[in-house]
Amino acid sequence: MPKIVDHEERRQRLAEAVWTLTLRDGLEGVTLRKVAAEAGVSMGQVQHYYATREDLVRDAIERSVRALNARIEASINASGQAGAETMLRECLRALLSHDPESLRLLRLSVAVIGRAISDPAMAGVLGPSGGELVQFTAGLIVAARQERGTPARGDDHIDADICWSLASSLGVDVALGQRSPEEARGVLDYHLDNLLG
Repeated sequence: MPKIVDHEERRQRLAEAVWTLTLRDGLEGVTLRKVAAEAGVSMGQVQHYYATREDLVRDAIERSVRALNARIEASINASGQAGAETMLRECLRALLSHDPESLRLLRLSVAVIGRAISDPAMAGVLGPSGGELVQFTAGLIVAARQERGTPARGDDHIDADICWSLASSLGVDVALGQRSPEEARGVLDYHLDNLLG
């Protein structure tokens, strides 16, 4: 009976190898040969899934962005029946988590920012997906203000965009060790308290 191959698991394993190499040696240190060695597979297996180093790196970065987004969604789901303000804070704090996996994903994003300057496709991967997340966050801001009895003011979509820009920037600081997660959350909470009135 032929062996059943889990192609998705193999691609994820290769992506993990890219992540490890990027964090250890920088993006310029990632080669197909090094990825094969790190993943414990043959060069042929790497080339079976990815024709070029660029294809492999792009897929690995896309997977890291999806993993970060999944952590944000998990924070939303964990908030469950909580009020809008609690949900808003938990969503934004997902980028400031100090658990090892969140830090690894944030550090990986920081490590590839330089590449995004000269690679429009990479910039598109790292850039905010915008629309739906900002729309959802704007709705939380409106509902949180209603919970507090604060009148509407300004543009909720711009406020939501600012919230994610701030959380992302603070996440970079945490990833680089320039702030502790607690300090970053303090700055974020200060902003949200002013925003919500």
